Formats: sequence, C-alpha cells, structure tokens
Amino acid sequence: MSPRFLFYLRRPIVYIPLATGSSYAIFNHFSPNNSSTVPYGTAQSRRPPPPWVPPSRDEMLHALRNGKRAMSLKDNRDGDDNDDQFDLLIVGGGATGAGVAVDAASRGLKVALVERDDFASGTSSKSTKLVHGGVRYLQKAVMELDYEQYKLVREALHERKIFLQTAPYLSNMLPIMLPVYKYWQVPYYWAGCKLYDILAGGENMESSYVMSKGKALEAFPMLKAEGLVGAVVYYDGQHNDSRMNIALVMTAVQQGAVVANHVEVTSLSKNASGKLDGAEVRDTLSGKTWKIRAKGIINATGPFTDTLLTLDDPSHKPIVQPSSGIHITLPNYYSPRTMGLLDPATSDGRVIFFLPWQGNTIAGTTDAKASVVRDPRAREEEIRWVLDEVRRYLSPDIKVRRGDVLSAWSGLRPLVLNPHAAEKGGTAGLVRNHIVYVSKSGLLTIAGGKWTTYRAMAKETVDRAVKEFGLERKAGPCVTEHLRLIGSEAWSRNMFIGLIQRYGIETDVAKHLSENYGDRAWAVCALAEPTGSSWPLHGKRISPNYPYISAEILYSIRYEYAQTAIDFIARRCRLAFLNSRTAYDVLPMIIDSMARELGWDSRRKRQEYEGAVRFLSSMGLKFMKDGEKRSAEVGWRGWLELGNPFIWIEKLLGRNLGLGLLSTSLATAGRSSLYSRAQFDPRELENLRNLFNTHGTAEGQTPKTLSKIDLETVLTQVKGYEQTKPRHLDSVFSLIGLEQNTQIGWNEFLEVCAALKELFAEPYEPVRVSNRISRSIPVEMSGGGV
Repeated sequence: MSPRFLFYLRRPIVYIPLATGSSYAIFNHFSPNNSSTVPYGTAQSRRPPPPWVPPSRDEMLHALRNGKRAMSLKDNRDGDDNDDQFDLLIVGGGATGAGVAVDAASRGLKVALVERDDFASGTSSKSTKLVHGGVRYLQKAVMELDYEQYKLVREALHERKIFLQTAPYLSNMLPIMLPVYKYWQVPYYWAGCKLYDILAGGENMESSYVMSKGKALEAFPMLKAEGLVGAVVYYDGQHNDSRMNIALVMTAVQQGAVVANHVEVTSLSKNASGKLDGAEVRDTLSGKTWKIRAKGIINATGPFTDTLLTLDDPSHKPIVQPSSGIHITLPNYYSPRTMGLLDPATSDGRVIFFLPWQGNTIAGTTDAKASVVRDPRAREEEIRWVLDEVRRYLSPDIKVRRGDVLSAWSGLRPLVLNPHAAEKGGTAGLVRNHIVYVSKSGLLTIAGGKWTTYRAMAKETVDRAVKEFGLERKAGPCVTEHLRLIGSEAWSRNMFIGLIQRYGIETDVAKHLSENYGDRAWAVCALAEPTGSSWPLHGKRISPNYPYISAEILYSIRYEYAQTAIDFIARRCRLAFLNSRTAYDVLPMIIDSMARELGWDSRRKRQEYEGAVRFLSSMGLKFMKDGEKRSAEVGWRGWLELGNPFIWIEKLLGRNLGLGLLSTSLATAGRSSLYSRAQFDPRELENLRNLFNTHGTAEGQTPKTLSKIDLETVLTQVKGYEQTKPRHLDSVFSLIGLEQNTQIGWNEFLEVCAALKELFAEPYEPVRVSNRISRSIPVEMSGGGV
C-alpha cells in the first residue's frame, strides 16, 4: 500500500467534507427546500376568531364523575349517551399525556385526562426549549455506525417539521453557532452539519454554513475572540414548552376530551378477571374523591411512571431511571436575540447550550442520576459549573457573575433504563428513547422520549391502546400530522399589529400575546383593563420589565384552568423561569387578582403565598437578608405584620424609597453580594463616594486618589470589609490588573470594592464538580430538552 494512499486514508477530515459537500450540492439542485411558511398576514388574522369558551373546571369534574362528555364539548357520539365509561383514562398532563389526549380525542374516542399537579408541572416545562432533530445523535450514528441513532435522527427531523407547523406561533427556527478554535474542526463540524441538512431533505429549515472569525464576532459579539478561527452555524427549532403543553390540553378539550388538573389517582380498580377497569381519584383542591370508569388506562406520568406501575403491581421492577438536568436564566445581554450557541465539548466531555429565549438567555444543561421528587432544586455546584462553562466561551471583558443568574431550575428526564448497559449506577447506560409497555392487568405505559417526538409517541400509544382495549370499531385514523393546535388557525406573523391598532397596547406586549396565545390573543386583549394614560390605552403590566399584563391572569383562569398562583407564574406565563425574583415581587398582586376571580379567603391566600415562595425557592430565588421574606398574609395588613415601619411607609406611599429592603451597612458581603444583580445598591454607592472623597487626596486640579496603604486602613473600618487583609488586596489588584498602581482613582476604588465583596462572598476557584455530575456522558444524553 503506497505511502500516499495511507496519508489520505489517515485523514478522513479531508475527504469526508468534500464528499458531503458535493452530495449536498447535487441534493440542493434536485430537491430544493419545500418547507411551508407561515403567512405574514391574512384576512382572518386581522380580526378575532369565532369565540370559544371551554367548559369550566367544575363542569369537567362533573363530567369525570358521570363518565360523560362535558355539556359544552362536542356532541356526544353514538354509544356515549348510555355509557358512563370512558374509552381511555390518561394519567399525566405533560407533553406525552396531552399529546395522547389530542390524538385519541381527534379519533373520536371518549377521553379523560387527570393530572395530579398542573399541566406541564414537571419535566415538560423544564426542558432546554429546543425542538431539535438530533444533531448530537447524528455524531454517534456516524462515528459508531449506530443505525438506531440514525433512525432516531430521521424521525426527529420529520417530527420537527410537523411540530413547527402544528403551532407556528409557539415555535420558531433558531440559528445555533458552534464556535471553532482549532482549524481542523472547521471541516469536521461543517461536514456533520451538512449531513444533518441532507438527512432532513425537503424538511430542512435552512442550510448550515461557515462563518469567518469577523462574521462570527459580528453575529455573537459576546464571544471570546482570542484563538477564534471561525464558526459553523446550523438551524434547529425552539419553543415555549409549557405554553405548548397548555395548547395541547386545550386542543384536546376542543376535540372532546375531559381534562382536570390537580386531580390525583389514589388507587386502581380491577374486575374479576384481574383487568383494570377504572381508578379512584381525589381532587387535591377540594379533597373530594370518586371513581372514574374506563376501558383502558394509560400511564403517561413521566419520571413518576414507576409510582403508578407500583399501584398496579406492588412487585413491579422500575423501568425508568430519572436523570436531572439544570438550566439557568441570564440577562439578555449575555447573548444576541436571534443566535444561539452550542459548546460541543465542555470541560468534562458534555455539550452545553446557550440560547436566547423569551427576551433572556438560558444556559444548560447537566446530566446526573436523580431521585424522583416534586420541584427538584438546582444545586449550587451545578449552577457554578454552568457559569464556568459560559465563562470559557465569552469575552473576558464580560464578567460572568453569580448575581446575574435570574432563575435556576432542575428538571427530571424520564429516561428509559437499558438493561444491557455495560456501565451501571449512572445515566450513561440510558437512551433518550421511549417504550410502550402493557402490564398483565392492562395498564398501558408510555415512558421516555422527548418534546420533539411527542406526537409520534402519542400516535404509537393510541394505536396500541386501540388494539389492546378493543376500540377498533370506534376509533378513526390518526389525524394529528395535519391538526393545528388551538390559536393557530387565524394567526399570522403580523397579527400583533392588529392588536396594537384595535386595543392600543404596547408593541412588545402585542408581540408577546401573539407569540404565546396565537389568535386567542384577541380574547386576552378583550379582558385588558384601561391604563388611564394616553398610551398605551390598555394592558396594565404585571411587572414593568416584562410584557405580561394583568388580563392574562383572568384569561388563564377562565380559559386555561389555572387554579393556583404557581400555575400562573410558572406555566401560563413564564415569569418564574425568566426571573424568580420578579415573580416573587409581583406575587401579592397576582394572588389578589386570582382571589377576586376564584373567591379565595385569607387562609387560602396565605397558603398560596407560602406554596409559591417554596416553589420559587426551587427556581433559584435567593433572599438578600434573612428578614426579607414578606408576610404570607397578602395585603397591607400583611405588610404591617412584618414590624418594619419603612416597608409600611413605602407601601402607603406606593414608592420604593430604599428604606425597607436595602441594607444600611456600607457593604453587605455574603449572600447579598453573591446573589444581587447590581454590585452596589444606591445608598451604598453614595456612602462609598463620601468615603472616597473624605480620605482621598488631590494635588491642584487633579482628581482625588487613594493610596494602597490608606485603602487598607480605610476598608478595615467599614462594615463588611473588616476582614480585608494585605493578601486580599494583592489578590484583587492582580485580578483587575492594578499590580503596578500605588494610587487609585474613584473608578478603580469601586472596582476593588466590588472584587472584595465577591471574594468574601464566594472565593473564586474553578469548580470541582462531584462525581454525581462530572462523568463523561454520551453526547446524545446532554441537553436538548426532553
């Protein structure tokens, strides 16, 4: 064999891109992209759609008790009138359960769905928000010649197209950049992305492409420039996961399903032959219990799959291994509004996404074996690991601070256990696939999967249910591939303009309503209160920093079954995910609004407040001071109970005077420094300036300066900086590049104080993550949603 042949044989990086590129050019010529696009304007989008009011929750509960379709749903079909038994009872209201409900109801089956908590309360609202074809799976399919991974990619790419067309207002195409810091990676990543395009075929979004270093920095200016060679950009989908879940639930209702959140299954009932024929359920809000009769029961409870299987058979062996993954939310200045970033090789061999979402930036994820709990929390070591990975890719002039973490959440992925895995005790032996399993008693379980393929999973599940439970004569064919979800029919990209012109609402509010409710945004606007100002005319904001308006609270109760404050702040609007602190600040107003609509008394309002604060704590909410938590009694009496006259004065005047929540100390090291977005509050900044002016010296007209020796003497007399030692100053001066300075000005003085605060709050050192999350995890297991 000639040396020349060996030379090329050892360098597949040379010929793979050439072959791939040539194939792609030919493919593009003969098979152009034929993906349909959403119209920018239609006659229907310029006017409200026909009104539709879903059955109330009380009507739904009545229908569940009697085995009937709710009165205001579709007409009862043949065989329904004298039958108090549902064809299917679906347990679980996440993406999978809601998808199954849409599929089954649209086939003509009589369907009931119950959810113990709220729709999308678990995994389905805590994803990476991607509708991805599986670019990471493709690597394994090619490198390991894994045909199963190849099939997974093909299915995901097909379902991705359907997903984006099913609810176009809730999903969008997103370019994702892979920054390249080694020349050999350019053809490697380019070839992989081109193969991804080819596999998508006519269902491809846009073609991937290579960017020069200059273009990459222009598109993503926050990127680290040192060593950057260029970038490869590919396209995937993004969505608002819990809003998508709500749209699925309401579409199922439109199709005739009976649904109820906050209803849990307490036991399963069996007939004389040992087959399931129903379930005992309890309304967790009222405490009432009753039995639901059904021909078939479907277990779609995600990470809690084994809990229901154990109710069916106490000797059951687990089939699902939960894996936890955390995400953090950062301010919008951490990424461009229209470009995401994928780190294909983190410090421990995983991948991490860095994506714009709902006006902010989200980053994640991790992957670790976990126990099944409600509202799991992101551990501090995981948050710091993600921040360290973000820091590796951003420009050094961007200070990645713990205080910039607006929210942090942990989600449980319902991964299917692979019994043949060679590696035990971790999640590396798991695959993000799904199984459909039927127990001896007839409990049909759908477990695993991810958001992108929820529809295909639902179709497979209902096909199996029709066969297992003898529903062939009643069930029609699957129609979900072409069934558009509620809010899609009369929506267009320009619909928000009509909302502005008719109701006089702000542009960002109109866009938010259009992109989260579709054509149902007209109904939201119809509930909007006048602002009393010349502009905007309608739409009182819940928070001045986000486009949510108070009308959404009423809409979520009347049209989307929101029953608790958490239902609203986490799943109807996404405030808890975007900024847990802001969600906490507006909580009293939200509870007051819901109380007026739902008739809550003071005791219920207190319960709602306490429950919501606990939930927000699982979303990364940190308190600056131990005494900062407000009274759970919502209203001005509750503020009085704090015993803080300053907060009471602020409440009466309707102004934040900086008296109740700001520290009176010069520097509040510790938690207040670590978790605060701003390094100094206004009063502290003013006091620091007075301190500098008092002790600084100046010659003639030159600005005042402070010597390093005087700085140490001054700071040791100030509350919060008493522990300052020469070694601390040496470390800080070295960190910020002032080693040679003997005198510092006002700006350098502030920089030193800020660095000292963070040093005392959390001395920085590279995170050494515990073995629970530091394993090298297969690429298909890292991120990408569920």
